[in-house]
Amino acid sequence: MAPAPPATLRPGPWQWLRRELFGSRLDGLISIALLGFLVAAALGLARWALFQAQWAVISANSTLFAVGRYPLEQQWRLWLLTTLLALATGLSWGLLRALPRSGSSGPPPILWPRNDRWAAAILVLLALWLPLALQLTLAIQLRWWAITALLLLARWAAGRWGQALPPLVRRLIPLIWPLLYLVGMVLISGGLGLVQVAPSDWGGLLLTLLMASFAILLCFPLGVLLALGRRSTLPLLRWGSLLYIEFIRGAPLITLLFLGQNILGFLLPGGLAPDRVWRAAWVLTFFAAAYVAEAVRSGLAAVPAGQLEAARSLGLSMPFALIHVVLPQAMRVALPATVGQFITLLQDTTLLSLIGLLDLLGTARTVMANPAFLGRNAEVYLVLAVLFWCCCAALGLGSRALETRLNPNLAPSR
Repeated sequence: MAPAPPATLRPGPWQWLRRELFGSRLDGLISIALLGFLVAAALGLARWALFQAQWAVISANSTLFAVGRYPLEQQWRLWLLTTLLALATGLSWGLLRALPRSGSSGPPPILWPRNDRWAAAILVLLALWLPLALQLTLAIQLRWWAITALLLLARWAAGRWGQALPPLVRRLIPLIWPLLYLVGMVLISGGLGLVQVAPSDWGGLLLTLLMASFAILLCFPLGVLLALGRRSTLPLLRWGSLLYIEFIRGAPLITLLFLGQNILGFLLPGGLAPDRVWRAAWVLTFFAAAYVAEAVRSGLAAVPAGQLEAARSLGLSMPFALIHVVLPQAMRVALPATVGQFITLLQDTTLLSLIGLLDLLGTARTVMANPAFLGRNAEVYLVLAVLFWCCCAALGLGSRALETRLNPNLAPSR
């Protein structure tokens, strides 16, 4: 029997600091200068945020920032949707920890790894502090506390009993998210017995997330089809995909948004042109699909040609060989670039304010134009930056978790 490799000793915090930050005199001087700058900047920001900033502009307009001009008597639908999202998030989070990864033969998964404990602690702190900092009413504070408790309870229950679920139920669980998206669209817009709420009344963070999620969900399959079309052997399909991708990539998004707002009204007969919100949503979708197609094409190029030939030699048809053999490998390679495009798409929703839609940035401009809040630009823009950073960080964390999940060679986080 071959001898076991020697156990590696993990360095302590002081040894790590000395090795990484103070390995030499020059490294030590640079580290001290950078640490001093970061500490001074953090102290200055904290002093401004705690003693000089006037956060009344945020607390007085918190509902406007969140949902825009959504009717007050219908906002219970948004609270219901938030509760359902919290339940689905906790359930998915717990099942990802409870169920072993495909092809993994290592130790059983840890139900509450260190990263999850940190995430749960941050959620609790935000739920306790943020409603108080924004001076929200007691009813709204209780709702946020209940939703946070519900999310963590669902996370604990799914992690505790997820392995006991039958295999059929496990395969059906991912369908929760597309069904929840459809239910959310009905709750937001109305229908099925609910009062209709016009898209012109949507705004703030609600409109930003809705536009970004709509474009992300539709641009991904469209981008995959365009990438496959560009690599097709059919000349018409290949050149059509190429012309579409190059035209979209060569035109600025703001130009396409203005074209979508003005041209569709002339091209389509009266009554068939979609609302301004949906025109912008489709423009974002078609714009992002061209960039996703290039990311997927890079993944397809990384898959050896022998993979497709081997699948075909086993008797698989071309569509089945692409779906079951080529695309899973290509998606694993293209995932980082694709998620990067999703993050860019979320940030590009700020251009909607230039075409008259009250997204998060458009709502902020409306608030700052109020004479009662003149000069409060720093507070508003800081809150917007934090909100966008949280959304982009969530996409990035989800991408890294999915990469770990799809790669059996990577150990799960502890």
